[in-house]
Amino acid sequence: MATQTERAGRYARQPTGYRAFIPAPLPPLPPVQLDGGLLELLDRSTLALGRLDGASQILPNPDLFVAMYVRREAVLSSQIEGLQTTIEDVLAFELKGRRRELPGDVKEVVNHVRAMSYGLERLKTLPLSLRLIREIHGVLLTGVRGAERRPGEFRTSQNWIGRAGATLAQASYVPPPVAEMHDALDNFERFLHDDAELPILVHCGIAHAQFEMIHPFLDGNGRVGRLLITFLLVLRGVLHQPLLYLSHFFNLHRSEYYDRLTAIHDHGHWEGWLTFFLRGVAEAAEEAATTARTIIDLRERHRALVQESAPGANGLRLLDVLFEKPTVDVSFVAERLDLAFITANRLLAAFERAGLVTEVTGQRRGRVYPYTPYVDLFADREPADDANGRPGD
Repeated sequence: MATQTERAGRYARQPTGYRAFIPAPLPPLPPVQLDGGLLELLDRSTLALGRLDGASQILPNPDLFVAMYVRREAVLSSQIEGLQTTIEDVLAFELKGRRRELPGDVKEVVNHVRAMSYGLERLKTLPLSLRLIREIHGVLLTGVRGAERRPGEFRTSQNWIGRAGATLAQASYVPPPVAEMHDALDNFERFLHDDAELPILVHCGIAHAQFEMIHPFLDGNGRVGRLLITFLLVLRGVLHQPLLYLSHFFNLHRSEYYDRLTAIHDHGHWEGWLTFFLRGVAEAAEEAATTARTIIDLRERHRALVQESAPGANGLRLLDVLFEKPTVDVSFVAERLDLAFITANRLLAAFERAGLVTEVTGQRRGRVYPYTPYVDLFADREPADDANGRPGD
C-alpha cells in the first residue's frame, strides 16, 4: 500500500534531471476519511446546493439568471489567468460585437461562455468523457491566445507550471510525462463514470484536483478543470441549472487554492483539499441563492417603478428585455420592441431618469445603456494576482 506521502502519486526523476509527478489511480488509497469537520462541511454544502436549486426554480425565467451566471463565471475564470475583462465588456460586445473588432481578452471570455453552452448541450447525447473534454477545450481556445497550442488535443510534449519565464528546471510543478499522462487520463475517465462509492461532491472535488495534477493540455487546463465542476454537478442531477461556479471563491483564496493542491501531490493530503473545496461549494451556493432571491425582489420593485415612470406596455416589455440583454442601445430597443427610433429613445430616457439604466458613453450618438442595478449583482471586482507563481493554466 502507498505511504501517506505517495497516496496521490509519486515524483519520478526524468532523464534530463527534472522531477515530474505521476498521479496515482483514483479513488485515493487509503480512502478519504469523511469524519468531523469534513462531514459537517459536506452536509452544509449539500444543503446549500439544495436551497440554490430550489431558489432557481421560482425565478420568473431561470434561463436568464443562468445566462448571467455563465457570463460571470467566464469573466472570473479568465481573471484567474490574468485577463482584465469585466462582465460589462462582455455585455457591450454582445450588443455591438458584430460592428467592431473584438478585443482579445473579451474574445477569450466569450469563448468560455460558448464552451460552457457547448458542453451542456453535448452532455445530452455524449457522456462526460475524454472526447468531450477535448471538444470543450477546442471551443475554448479557438481563435484566441493559446490557439497555436493544439486546441482540442492533449499535449504531446512536457509542460510545467511556474512563474512567468520559468524554465522546466525552475518549475514549481511538473505534470506527468506524455506516456504517464495518458495512463492517468484513462483512469480519470473511468473515475468520472465510477460514481457509486463516494458522495457526489467528494467525487467532484477529487476529479477537479486530479485533472489539474494531470494537466493534459498545453494551455487552458485551469479553465477546463473549473468547467468540469459544473458539468459534473449538472450531469449527476445535483443542480437542474448550471448555477454553481467556484472561480469567485478560488480567486478570493488563490494562495490557499494552490497550497491545497500542492499538499495533495506533495503529501497526499486529500482531506485538506476537500475541506477547502466543500467550503467553496457551500459559500458559492449560498451566495447564488441569495442573488436569486435578490433578483426576484428587484424585478418586483422595478416593475412597480416602471409603471410609475414609464406607464404602458412598452415599459414592462423593455424591463423584460433588460433581464435578457442587460446592456442595450436605442437601435436595439427600437428593433426588439418594434418601436420608432424616437419612441425607443424617449423610453430609455424615462428609464434613465428612474435610475434603471445608466448611459455610459457620454456621446450624443451610439449611446449605450446598461441595466445597472441588475448588472451590479454580477460585476465582481477581483483582486490582483498574488505572487505565488502558479498560474491556473
